[in-house]
Amino acid sequence: MRKNPERRQALVDAAIEVLAKEGARGLTFRAVDAAAEVPTGTASNYFTSRDDLLTQAGGRIYERLLPDDETMAQLDVGDQDRAHFARLMHELVDRVMAFNTGFLALLELRLESTRRPELREVVTKRIRADVDQNIANHVASGLPGDSTTVVTLMLALNWLIMERLTLPDLFSEQEAHELVDALVERLIGR
Repeated sequence: MRKNPERRQALVDAAIEVLAKEGARGLTFRAVDAAAEVPTGTASNYFTSRDDLLTQAGGRIYERLLPDDETMAQLDVGDQDRAHFARLMHELVDRVMAFNTGFLALLELRLESTRRPELREVVTKRIRADVDQNIANHVASGLPGDSTTVVTLMLALNWLIMERLTLPDLFSEQEAHELVDALVERLIGR
């Protein structure tokens, strides 16, 4: 296997784009090579199998979805109240929406994991780690709400994001914004 980390990352990023545009069935080494604009056969030099590529794409999506250091620092800035919590949730939705192909690719990976137990294990482990990290960050921040609040918001916001990305005319951007505020208010109170 080739070792060039920049090339590997470019191929995994291309795989994410292919997953988002063509679905899991369209994810082939040839399609990844074309999306990465590299010679045919390059992806097969970096990944042992299509499953390896799917797994690497799943990990990379989360790397790219993680908040940056500045966003994480905002957890502790200002009053730890409902309004601050709502701002953080808006930032989360905006960040995920900005990487729309990553979210769509993750949906494809989730669907594919229903048919591939090995992929299901990897995706479940990664998402569980994300849930646990979000709960830990929330508890440490002193924001209102508990672990159930975090999980409930995660589930609701994921579905809202899916609606905005797959059926963009169902809820306008303004309606989505208002729904985030309503979710936070109903889960935390005033």
